[in-house]
Amino acid sequence: MLVATADGGGTKTPTAAAPGRYGSVGRDLVQHCINDALVQGAEPLFFLDYVGVGKLRPERVAALIVGLAEACKDHGLTLLGGETAEMPGVYPEEEFDLVGTLVGVVERAHLIDGTKVVPGDRLIGLPSVGLHTNGYSLARRILDERMRLGWDDAFPGAGGASVADVMLEPHRCYLEPLRPFLKDPALHALAHITGGGVAGNLPRVLHGLGARVSRAAVPPLNVFEQLVAAGGVERDEAWRAFNMGVGMILVVSASEAGRLEASLRANGEAPFAMGEICDQIDGVAWLD
Repeated sequence: MLVATADGGGTKTPTAAAPGRYGSVGRDLVQHCINDALVQGAEPLFFLDYVGVGKLRPERVAALIVGLAEACKDHGLTLLGGETAEMPGVYPEEEFDLVGTLVGVVERAHLIDGTKVVPGDRLIGLPSVGLHTNGYSLARRILDERMRLGWDDAFPGAGGASVADVMLEPHRCYLEPLRPFLKDPALHALAHITGGGVAGNLPRVLHGLGARVSRAAVPPLNVFEQLVAAGGVERDEAWRAFNMGVGMILVVSASEAGRLEASLRANGEAPFAMGEICDQIDGVAWLD
């Protein structure tokens, strides 16, 4: 079966443009799209891009395409090509848009669609590396209005890394760590945690069931601790706007959860048990 997905750089696009790091957006887009197809069990085949600009600046477009191409090479998919459009009546002169389409493939017998999820299944989380590609409007407002930091300033608690370094940490790709498990019958569903956080993404793969989720089980990330504290963001709102350290959630058979978690750890991952599936609630119920 073919699996297709399309997405854009979103609010991370102007964030990358401000310090002039255009290549990072290309990598983000490819890796985000790989994850979106991965939740169906699909491995990527090829990628197409669209770049829209108000005024064509070749060096910027080249940086975008290099970022796309390098990410495609790293993960074994082909960049077929795409479209570059200069439209001054649509985009302001200094702005641009980057959109991508990815097509992947999965054998029908190994399609992951959530229909195997049952009450009692366990949730295993895999960590994010930062904001990934969501929550940038809120993050930039906090940086500008509350923290009053520029792109070259040191980000608090980040060991000397600049604000630009922390904000533009690439969206992590989960293809390689999850590839060994895609045909494992114990893996019932996958949820890519993007806009809307855990509560907005996990229920999509549960087919009407609910989940009890522990937020305390998620290892804290400095970037979120700093932004939430400086912005005075309420806990529930923070978990809606940001991924809060969770990049991907595996829904697995209760009897096999220990085995999968141990296998992930043996492969260099840092999985954490987040909760379980139940049929007595709707959506996500926080345990703490």
